[in-house]
Amino acid sequence: MGQLKGILLVAAGACSYGVLATFVKMATLKGGHIGNLTLGQFVWGILILFILRLLFGGKAKKAVAPASLKEKGQLLLAGTAMGLTSTFYYLAIQYIPVSVGIILLMQAIWMGILLESILERKFPPLIKIMAAAIVLVGTFLATGILGQEESLSLDWRGLAFGLAAASSYTVTLYSSNRVVLRLPNLERSYFMVWGGLIITVLFWNLSLIDNFGWADFASWGLLIAVFGTVLPPILLNEGMPITGTGLGSIIASMEIPVSILFAYVLLNEQVGGLQWLGVGLILAAVFWINWPKKAKA
Repeated sequence: MGQLKGILLVAAGACSYGVLATFVKMATLKGGHIGNLTLGQFVWGILILFILRLLFGGKAKKAVAPASLKEKGQLLLAGTAMGLTSTFYYLAIQYIPVSVGIILLMQAIWMGILLESILERKFPPLIKIMAAAIVLVGTFLATGILGQEESLSLDWRGLAFGLAAASSYTVTLYSSNRVVLRLPNLERSYFMVWGGLIITVLFWNLSLIDNFGWADFASWGLLIAVFGTVLPPILLNEGMPITGTGLGSIIASMEIPVSILFAYVLLNEQVGGLQWLGVGLILAAVFWINWPKKAKA
């Protein structure tokens, strides 16, 4: 029963991330500005997490020493990667389909392998190299490059922002599993979201004033905050310890098909057979590299 609970929590967290890009694109198609939407995401996220800390964080906070100034700084810095991921990802899907944007974001799979190898100064195991190769082949198919009409729609700006989002997402994932782990999850998430807000304000600066709209900030911003800033970290941080990293990572890869399906239903984005084959290869690589029996390889 406990294992099932963990699986459901991780699946719910992945699905929350999966619907995010579609909501953002719907908002921008209706005139919303990305900077304003991202600002709303982090402001609302901070407010919700602050309330959750007051309601549920007291007992956990008493069990550990308060965060030092240095630890808060580390979490703020880690949170900037989160803010850049949102910004670059939302910019990417303005130029390319959501179904392609999520595939580019998932390049964090092989980027994470590369980053880990560099930081640990250790050549990655063969299984990880082969999985990274499968991801790249799957990406080639899933982005629709083999289809002439689809390839013409792949604006280079979308590709550049998509890969930039994957790079910052890689840093986000790495730091989320290594920075100030002694603090409760709500506490860590709260300070990381502050870091995301700071980098968002610095990135968009004066354009936030020029393009501010209270209606989008209050409605779409709140919706994006719930599905992008609040629910995923809480659900994943609660479920991952139960499922374990290997099984949890496999379940979390549901984000890819969920994102594509929502884009198909709500945005009418078409996905061909070769693209689904590419998605299948990427999911297979995630499954293989995180399968419990091989995860230690």
